[in-house]
Amino acid sequence: MLTEFNPSVPLAFLPTPLQPLNRLSKDLGGPMIYMKRDDCTGLAGGGNKTRKLEFLIADALDKGANCVITAGGLQSNHVRQTAAAAARYGLDCHLVLVRNVAWDDPGYQTSGNIVLDHLLGANISIHPAGADRDKIMDDLAAELSQKGQTPYIIPVGGSNAVGALGYASAAIEILEQCRELKITPSALYHATSSGGTQAGLIAGLITAKRPFPVIGIEVDGKVGPVTEAIENIVPHTLEKLGRFEVWNPDPDLNVITGYGGENYGIPTPSGKEALELVARTEGILLDPVYSGKGFAGLIDHIRQGKFSKDESVVFLHTGGAQAIGAYPSIFS
Repeated sequence: MLTEFNPSVPLAFLPTPLQPLNRLSKDLGGPMIYMKRDDCTGLAGGGNKTRKLEFLIADALDKGANCVITAGGLQSNHVRQTAAAAARYGLDCHLVLVRNVAWDDPGYQTSGNIVLDHLLGANISIHPAGADRDKIMDDLAAELSQKGQTPYIIPVGGSNAVGALGYASAAIEILEQCRELKITPSALYHATSSGGTQAGLIAGLITAKRPFPVIGIEVDGKVGPVTEAIENIVPHTLEKLGRFEVWNPDPDLNVITGYGGENYGIPTPSGKEALELVARTEGILLDPVYSGKGFAGLIDHIRQGKFSKDESVVFLHTGGAQAIGAYPSIFS
């Protein structure tokens, strides 16, 4: 159903593993944790945006685009993967980067993802904090069009109904792997920010009769924008899946606050603990901006006793370890 009416291009190594975290689960004394390793999607280091880009790049090509435009922060994992996807399909890539994170490590400005953006051949413009990313992208698209190019704008995070199809597909992939492992998870946890990943997961699981809830751990410190985005994206994603129905966000929409800290991109003590705990028990690298905060929420819920030892939960690892080098002071 996904590809019959919604073409995609191959970018990711799929299916990604669904890995049991035996030592960590024992250490926490709670449910068995399975990690969906979407840090292993493979595109320029991998991450969750690669699944979205399979549909977004296909849409760009279908519309005759010869260049793509997207936006994010200096250490955006989304823009890195977009630059790589564009390179794979011979599209010029324009990145609008905004200094929206007040982090003092000097390496934040010069290391991590921004190095990879340059390596991948992207055209980069950097703007001050508070700049209107959508307007800048629209203006750039108009400028490129005047020069005879055909631009395609990919929204921040790849978060629209086209991109969300990547995680509608991933939801079915997770279900199939759970059946193979003979597990019935009580919940699927992940970090949520621009809303496209969570919207896709919700839409995919609706088509499978809602076997378990999707729990998004909000990482921005602001719950309003992500819930609004999800409420907007889910109905359009369902339409692309052939489900023309009125969607009631309750009870599908679960966004948990309290773990995002003061702002997006600013590490938190609980996120740092999660990074160290996962690294030192399982040898897996999370990141301090996104997956680390998401996993901190799961850890806290386990410690609160929300799950018994007999249950299982899935955590979607969305990638992002490429940015760790931009935050050396939190581990020094």
